[in-house]
Amino acid sequence: MQTTLKIGTRGSPLALAQAHETRARLMAAHGLPEQAFEIAVISTSGDRIQDRPLSEAGGKGLFTKEIEEAMLARRIDIAVHSSKDMPTVLPDGLELSAFLLREDARDAFIGKAARSIAELPRGARVGSSSLRRQALIRRMRPDLDVVMFRGNVQTRLRKLDEGVADGTILAYAGLKRLGLEQVVTDLMPLEKFPPAPGQGAICIESRIGDADVERMLAAIHDAPTGQALACERAFLAALDGSCRTPIAGHATISGDKLSFAGLIISPDGTQSHEVRLDGPASDAARIGAEAARAVRAKAGETFFDGWA
Repeated sequence: MQTTLKIGTRGSPLALAQAHETRARLMAAHGLPEQAFEIAVISTSGDRIQDRPLSEAGGKGLFTKEIEEAMLARRIDIAVHSSKDMPTVLPDGLELSAFLLREDARDAFIGKAARSIAELPRGARVGSSSLRRQALIRRMRPDLDVVMFRGNVQTRLRKLDEGVADGTILAYAGLKRLGLEQVVTDLMPLEKFPPAPGQGAICIESRIGDADVERMLAAIHDAPTGQALACERAFLAALDGSCRTPIAGHATISGDKLSFAGLIISPDGTQSHEVRLDGPASDAARIGAEAARAVRAKAGETFFDGWA
C-alpha cells in the first residue's frame, strides 16, 4: 500500500471532526504518525444545495456522490461518513468496511426561550430539514409551526440566534463531536422521538478488494455497532427508505442479543406504525428486514402512497 492513506470527507466542521476522529483511531491502532494520513476535503452536491429540502433535490446520495466518485477514481482510499447520510445501495465496487463505536443516538432540542418542545407556546416555530423530525414534532405538538432549516450545525445555530425559529432539533452525537453539548436544552427520549437509522455512528467506506485498507480498518471497527447498523440499514432498505420517507429505527446490542424498534410515520404526524423485534445479534440484517415486513403489513401497502 502507498505510504499515505488518503481520507475523503465533506468540508463541514462536523465532517472534518469525524475524519479527524477516524485518523486518530487509525494512528493509535497502528502506531502511525499523522503524516501517514492525508485528509482530502471534497465538496458535495448536498453541501451546495441550501435552498430546498434534500427530499426535493435528490435524497441522501447528494452527500456521498462526489466522494464515492473520487474513491472509484482512486483519488482517495477511504471515505468517512455519518451513517445516517448513507444510501442503502452503494455504487458497484464500494462497501462499508468499518463502523466506529457509536455515540449517543438521541436527538437534542435547542431552544431560545423554551427549554423543551413541551414548553414552546402555541404557534412557535421549530426549524428542521428532516422529514422524520418534522413528522415527530407534528405528532407531539400539532400546534407548532415547523419551518425548513438547512445548513451545517453552526449555520442552524446561527439561524436560531437570528430568530428564524424558536427552537431546532439536531443529532446529539454531532453536537458532542463538535464540543457543543452546552447548547442543548433537552434530550429527546428514544421511545418518544426515535432516531434515524444509523444516527450517531461514523462509517468508513472503501473499495472492495483493497486488502491492506481492510486490514487497517478492521483494527478500529466496533462489531456491536456494525451489527446494530446492519439491522437498521436492512430495515431502511426493505422499506425503500430515502429522504422522502419519514422512517426511524434503532437497534441495541446486549451481549449476543439484539433489540430493534422501528417506526414509519406520515409527514403530517397523524399516522404512525411501530414495530419491535428481538433476536440474535448474528441475525441483525434478517431482523431488520423482518421488522420492515411486519410494519408494512401493519400499515398496509397504501401507507406511503401520495407522499413517498
